[in-house]
Amino acid sequence: MASPATSPVDLAAALVLTPPPLGDWLVILPVVLMIGAGAVLLMVRKSVRLHGGIAIAALLLLVLVNGSLLLRVIESGPVTMVMGRWLPPFGIAFTADLFGATMALTASLVALAAGIFALRDIDGSGRRYGFYPFLMLLMAGVSGAFLTGDIFNLYVWFEVLLISSFGLLILGSRPEQIDGALKYAVLNLIATTLFLISVGYLYSLFGTLNMADIALKAGDLSGTAPLVTLTALFTFAFAMKAAAFPLNFWLPASYHTPRIVVSALFGALLTKVGIYALIRVTVMLLPVEREVLSPAIATLAILTLITGALGALAQSDIRKLAGYLVIAGIGNMLAGVAIGSPAAISGAIFYALHSMVAMTALYLVVGEAARRASLLSGDENQANRWSLHTLGGLYRSSPGFTAVSLLVFLAVAGLPPLSGLWPKIMLVKAAMDINAWWLAAAILVSSFLVTLTLGRIVLLAYWRQGLEPEAGLERQTAVRGDWRLSLPLGALVLLLAGFGLFPEHLLSLTQSAAEGLAGPSAYIRSVFPDALPSGGIR
Repeated sequence: MASPATSPVDLAAALVLTPPPLGDWLVILPVVLMIGAGAVLLMVRKSVRLHGGIAIAALLLLVLVNGSLLLRVIESGPVTMVMGRWLPPFGIAFTADLFGATMALTASLVALAAGIFALRDIDGSGRRYGFYPFLMLLMAGVSGAFLTGDIFNLYVWFEVLLISSFGLLILGSRPEQIDGALKYAVLNLIATTLFLISVGYLYSLFGTLNMADIALKAGDLSGTAPLVTLTALFTFAFAMKAAAFPLNFWLPASYHTPRIVVSALFGALLTKVGIYALIRVTVMLLPVEREVLSPAIATLAILTLITGALGALAQSDIRKLAGYLVIAGIGNMLAGVAIGSPAAISGAIFYALHSMVAMTALYLVVGEAARRASLLSGDENQANRWSLHTLGGLYRSSPGFTAVSLLVFLAVAGLPPLSGLWPKIMLVKAAMDINAWWLAAAILVSSFLVTLTLGRIVLLAYWRQGLEPEAGLERQTAVRGDWRLSLPLGALVLLLAGFGLFPEHLLSLTQSAAEGLAGPSAYIRSVFPDALPSGGIR
């Protein structure tokens, strides 16, 4: 019996048939690199002395890859890779635009600095229990979140970085770490569940999870679907992850419990992923609904600004104090989202980049200040070493370290000549442009309170004479420097100073990133080359 003739299948209707340019592979390489490095570390888990070198090499390579990716995006526009060769929106897309590529590069620089500092801060026990593999997994999650073009996979990468953060948080298994991890886990799991519910709700409305496809369809569905409710759900979920008011208590209750290098990573990266997701969803995908919710977001921003600054001012534990300063910074970024103009979004992106570097440097300074003060006093009590009531004498014993600390404090407070000044000016101006003087006032009042808080640290921990050692305890009159601190901290301070003194390039980059979010035609064309006319969608 003759078989029926088979007609050729047109694969071009479903699959990408042309090989992607070699440069496009950069968009997925950060995730592949970090997962691969983590696997290598697990294979040599019995040789923990090798972990530091392997991890530092992998993080240095990550910086180079993300730098190359950013240069390609600057030269050629957004870059998209689709998994499995399936055409979007069916294939899972990785898409890098200026916003995502810049955030990914900054995150990798911060991780490299923290990885070098961890060579001293993490002992043999911490390495045996997986600090560096957890760090690689954390960076895989962070990189995936910044570079994914699929909103469900944004949820997946959130889960990856949360799993790794749980491991880092309890590394050491001290009772206070378990207590902090419980608070951290409960609130973040609630936020993650709410995020997943929002993703399911979004899929029921749009029938797609591809961000470019959602941006294309959002205008047609506006007014015919409950998109304001959907946007409110996303905003609430991301605000919880970013530690915005009123659910910000988990951050200072948990970030002070692990090793200081872990606190530095968390303060720099985890809340910024929440802010990134909030900006991506509300500004690029659902801008009309964001405008409806802008009064609520502005109120959230003001309360976060003030409670973070007041909480820091009230603290005597410098680790918890640093956690409240992270919260105050989140308020500045929320203010930019509330205003919503390209200038305000540019200010929020600039502040996020600044905060990633500044918070890492702040935690490293806090940890080193506590270490040096305990050596000077001869008191190794863990509770005393973090208290402003017992710290002192750092200016006389370590004038160089004091100078570096002052630069970091100026950056965190947003004072010249460091990088924190410019995004606050941008945000205040953007608020005044729409006559939101009350929002501008909240930014300035919070900055004033943060300055008072950091001035209090300088007076008590640095300028004041240190406590005399108790009987039987020996004071160390000199504290030796260590390249594992001076190299990463010096590099971070140079970044803060460079962006403060020469902000033009970063300002241009953040302005272009904000314009790309407000008018995502280039982003959409990178995913669907024939979807838009030359004029774009907005």
